[in-house]
Amino acid sequence: MKMKFKNFPAPTFLLASLLVFSSCCQPKEQTKDAFISHAIMNGVYEKVKTPYKYGLIMVPEDKGKMVDSPSVFRQGDLWYMIYIVFDGKGYETMLATSADLLSWKTKGKLLSFTENTWDANQKAGYIALQDYEWGGSYEVNKYDNKYWMSYLGGATEGYEVGMLGVGVAYTTNLTLPVEWQRPERPVMLPTDEDARWYETETIYKSSVIYDKDKTLGAPFVMFYNAKNNDAEIPGQARAERIGLAVSDNMLNWKRYRDEPVIDHGSGISGDAYITKMDDLWVMFYFGAGWRPKAFDRFACSYDLVNWTLWAGEDLITPSESYDMQYAHKPCVINYNGIVYHFYCAVSRENGEEQRTIALATSKDLGKSTLEFPGE
Repeated sequence: MKMKFKNFPAPTFLLASLLVFSSCCQPKEQTKDAFISHAIMNGVYEKVKTPYKYGLIMVPEDKGKMVDSPSVFRQGDLWYMIYIVFDGKGYETMLATSADLLSWKTKGKLLSFTENTWDANQKAGYIALQDYEWGGSYEVNKYDNKYWMSYLGGATEGYEVGMLGVGVAYTTNLTLPVEWQRPERPVMLPTDEDARWYETETIYKSSVIYDKDKTLGAPFVMFYNAKNNDAEIPGQARAERIGLAVSDNMLNWKRYRDEPVIDHGSGISGDAYITKMDDLWVMFYFGAGWRPKAFDRFACSYDLVNWTLWAGEDLITPSESYDMQYAHKPCVINYNGIVYHFYCAVSRENGEEQRTIALATSKDLGKSTLEFPGE
């Protein structure tokens, strides 16, 4: 049977036919704020995986202390690490240096205990505004002629107890072991009027990038993990989730959306570390509680808001004597064709927790000889 198209002049019919073919028969381009395909996610995994555990690269001075949360960056010909130390009283922030990313030497303190301040006994710092390009310089950018860090702060003595929020600190010299300057007030607290439902008890680690493209309308973007104090609300179980905030000046921060950007529904999702591969953002983060122990994962996004979770194997998972309990809190560097995955390694001996900083790599670089004090 022949079909007749009496209502279409020949040119109009031809155009209509082409439009139908275009919309129905051609593959649609994936929108860049939508779900990211398994093929792309698997490609990222192949780039970032680090199957070779080098071992410990930073241990505490004595068994009464613990080290945690590495932030690794480059300045000139040397590598530097900001990390934190817990001594039973609270957190302080330290600076170490290395020529090869394997052997590290501590230079001194950057954030110390103070008296009668909102952050008197807790100052756990994380470098901010670092070059986030995968395989980039890993140098730290200045803003307002200063280098910046964000930090977990609080006044109560103990391990992550009491009111904890986010502070910022700054310096004009990134490589000296001297105290960084701090504004008198925190920049984010769980008691803020605009605090979201999932962060009304505690705000933990923060990670700040300098997005000069202003993807979210502001140059400074903070990812932070927090937990709520109301388990009675349906669907809002007490857990740690990763939220998002933005700023124009590093001092005044605004929550970006009502919901978290990473939420596994229970346990912990935290300690985001952001890198970028061409036009794809990659977030390394750790999980705990929604599966046994603690482990490092990743997620990907085109817009910093909508994230697709990696569904495959963990990047780092407990497997050695020094990380048998937790292998978590990632900082991932791609340098000279080798991926360096720094993480906090936690084990227990005679009922006592041991926290150290360990390294896994994409190529076999041998084994570290560093051991926990007293071993």
